[in-house]
Amino acid sequence: MQLRYQFRLYPTPSQQQSLAQAFGCARVVFNDALRARQEAHAAGLPYLSDGDLSKLVITEAKKTGERAWLGEVSAVVLQQALADLNTAYRNFFASVSGKRKGRRVAPPRFRSRKDRRQAVRFTRNARFTVTAGGKLRLPKIGDVRVRWSRDLPSAPSSVTVIRDTAGRYFASFVVETMDEPLPEVAAEVGIDLGLTHFAVTSDGRKITSPKFLHRAERRLRKAQQALSRKQKGSKNRRKAVAKVARMHARVTDARRDHHHKLSTQLIRDNQAVYMEDLAVSGLARTRLAKSVHDAGWSQFVSMLEYKAARYGRNFAKVDRWFPSSKLCSACGTVADSMPLNVREWACPCGTVHDRDVNAAINILAAGRADSLNACGGTVRPSA
Repeated sequence: MQLRYQFRLYPTPSQQQSLAQAFGCARVVFNDALRARQEAHAAGLPYLSDGDLSKLVITEAKKTGERAWLGEVSAVVLQQALADLNTAYRNFFASVSGKRKGRRVAPPRFRSRKDRRQAVRFTRNARFTVTAGGKLRLPKIGDVRVRWSRDLPSAPSSVTVIRDTAGRYFASFVVETMDEPLPEVAAEVGIDLGLTHFAVTSDGRKITSPKFLHRAERRLRKAQQALSRKQKGSKNRRKAVAKVARMHARVTDARRDHHHKLSTQLIRDNQAVYMEDLAVSGLARTRLAKSVHDAGWSQFVSMLEYKAARYGRNFAKVDRWFPSSKLCSACGTVADSMPLNVREWACPCGTVHDRDVNAAINILAAGRADSLNACGGTVRPSA
């Protein structure tokens, strides 16, 4: 399994200038290549191949006075910018033809120099190395200090140097990891995600939603008001933009840390984890959009999925149309309706349900029913 290991970088001022030059060159090559393909398409010419495009926007461009400075950065950075464009085009064509599932992918767009988030990628051809002193040696940039929080499990195949919107630098290594199965346990859990409680498990545990963005809204509002008063193009405005970006980065980091700790705990303590397949993109277009984005359900589910695969656990999603909230977990009766303001309800059989706990119990039962037994059949075959 391939995973990304991300570490904080601390480049010197001269190295920051070299990285800024690499970011700019990669952006220019990407935009030149995109413009060349768009002009060829508008003129009715054949689709430019990857080799012809590389020769046009890199090899030949370096010989001109306008693009001679492309030779001052590593050639691998420029080639990877073209690879990103080719990947974007392949995803777009696959989406249009129906070969790619999910939401329709838009065609590639030009990269903006005003975007505060920039990234460049170095592959093994660039001969990047980790020195004996623990620094990351990048071609034409130098040895950059890294804050190592853990060891790399294997030799990385590539490293992406990222400058985020808050002005921080990171190195994201792609490494091959081995599966590390955990000892088997008997426990299984169904999880119902929500907004009042971030998650409710089938054993009755309710995990409070941290609401990181909601807690930081007051400070963010003041910082954004101060930003709106700054003159465009001034140094004070750049400082105010950086301050707002740092505050958003703290919210993002806190949310990611919470998701990592909770997902690790659930995977460690349970042999199987079952969840409802939520339509997060649809919920994010409702009046609850801010709360849905603040919860970060998609990121949390993705963490559960890859950690289950790595540590030998079972992970499955229950159909989103399964009536987990309206179904009585005791007798199987389905209620006619269940508005969101109803948090407890009584079934005609006499059982009083907590809405979220009942939904988690039903998700656990449905997940078990859909799983396969030792003979390859479902645990509970349908009638």
